[in-house]
Amino acid sequence: MGVAVVTGAGRGIGRGIALRLSRDGHAVAVNDRDAHGATAVAEEIRAAGGTAVAYPADVTDAGAVTAMVGQVAEELGGLDVMVANAGIAQVKPLLEVTPDDLRTIFDVNVFGVVYCLQAAARVMIDRGAGGKIVSAASIAGHQGFDLLGHYSATKFAVRALTQAAAKELAPHRITVNAYCPGIVGTDMWDLIDEQMGARSGAGKGETLKQYAAGIPLGRVQTADDVAAFVSYLAGPDSDYMTGQAVMIDGGVVMV
Repeated sequence: MGVAVVTGAGRGIGRGIALRLSRDGHAVAVNDRDAHGATAVAEEIRAAGGTAVAYPADVTDAGAVTAMVGQVAEELGGLDVMVANAGIAQVKPLLEVTPDDLRTIFDVNVFGVVYCLQAAARVMIDRGAGGKIVSAASIAGHQGFDLLGHYSATKFAVRALTQAAAKELAPHRITVNAYCPGIVGTDMWDLIDEQMGARSGAGKGETLKQYAAGIPLGRVQTADDVAAFVSYLAGPDSDYMTGQAVMIDGGVVMV
C-alpha cells in the first residue's frame, strides 16, 4: 500500500501498529530510541514476509527525526503514513511535578509529535501525493486524570495540534488524526500500576484491576485493539476524516 513510519515501535502499542501496518501491505520503518527493540520488531516483520527497516532515533531530537524521515523516503521510496506513537507517562501529584518532569514528558509527548508531523508533512508536500499523519493521544487527552495531570496536559496538546495541522495540511490532501487508547496491557500501564500502587499501598496489579473494573466492555485493551483502529486511520477508508482524536478505550470515557 505504501511506506509507513511508526515511532516508539520497539514494544507495546507501537509494535502492534507496526505489525498491523505491515500486514496491511505497508513497508514499515520501525523507529525506537532503543535500537535493539526496533531491530527485533523489524526482523519480526521480515520473518513474516513483510518489508521493514529499523531506524533507531530519539523523537525529542528534531534533527534526528528530519534525517530519519528523509532517509526512509529515500530508501523505501516515499512516505505515505506517519504514526507518531512514541510516548511516556509519569505518576505524580501536580504539586510535586518538577521543571525537569515537565521538560521530559513534554519533550517526548508534545515536541516529539510536532517534529514527526513537521518532517512527515514536508516530505508529503514535496511528493504531492497526500498522506496520513496519525498521532498518539489518550483518554487522558479528553479528561484530566488525577496523578496524571502533566501527562494529561501533553495529550490535550496532541488534540490541539491534530486539529490545527488538519486545517493547515488539508489543501495538500494530508489528513491528520489521533487515536486515544485507554487501559492497555503494556509496559506503560505496568509502570502506572506500579507507581500508583506505591502511593496507595496497593499491590502489584491491583490498581490496573481497579481501573479495568470500569471498562464497560469488560476487559483490558490490547495493542492489537489500538492497531486495528490505526490501520483504519492509515488506510483509504478514512480519507474523508481529519482533525479527529477518537477514543478507542472500551467505553471508559464517553464524549
